[in-house]
Amino acid sequence: MSKAMLSVLFLALLVLSACGNTARGFRQDSTETGHALDDATHRVLKSTSK
Repeated sequence: MSKAMLSVLFLALLVLSACGNTARGFRQDSTETGHALDDATHRVLKSTSK
């Protein structure tokens, strides 16, 4: 394989791994946002029921 082909393959691998990390980060942020919203809702409902 030529050096150019190896460089292209390395660059493609780097880009694909970055996309995977971004998708994983979005999923984690969405989960944490859902938990925070759920906690806030429970606190509001709890304070109005007193």
